Amino acid sequence: MDFNECLKKRIAKEVKEDKELIVSLIKTSQNKFDSEKKLELNEITSGSKISLLYDSLRELLEALAIRNRYKIYNHECYRYFLKEILNESIKGDEFDELRRIRNSLNYYAKDISLIEAKDVLERIKKLREEISSLLNN
Repeated sequence: MDFNECLKKRIAKEVKEDKELIVSLIKTSQNKFDSEKKLELNEITSGSKISLLYDSLRELLEALAIRNRYKIYNHECYRYFLKEILNESIKGDEFDELRRIRNSLNYYAKDISLIEAKDVLERIKKLREEISSLLNN
C-alpha cells in the first residue's frame, strides 16, 4: 500500500485546514500525555500507559495531517503520510512499528515485560516530540 492507495480507497482524503480541530487535537493529545504520567509503571499499567501515549501521538499525527490538508481514517496510512507526503521515512517506519506493538497489546493480549514497556514508552515519547516539532514548524 502507499498514500495514493489510501486516497483511492478513501481511507484518507483531502480536506480544508481546520485550525479549531487542530487546536482541539493538540489539547486532547496533551491531556492523554499528562494522564499517562500520572500512572505508575507496573505489570498492571504498562499496557494502559502505552495505549495512552500511542493515542497521544496519533492525535498529534492527525493534527499534522489536517494542517497539511488530509484527513486519515486508518492508522496504517499515517506511515505513508509521513513517508510520502512529509518525506519523513524513518518517522513513518517507527510509527508503524509502534502501531504494531500497540495492536498486539490491545487486540491480541500480548504480554510485555517492564523493560520492554519502558523502551516502547520512551520510543513513543521521542516520536511524539519529533511530530510536535513538525507541527510547530
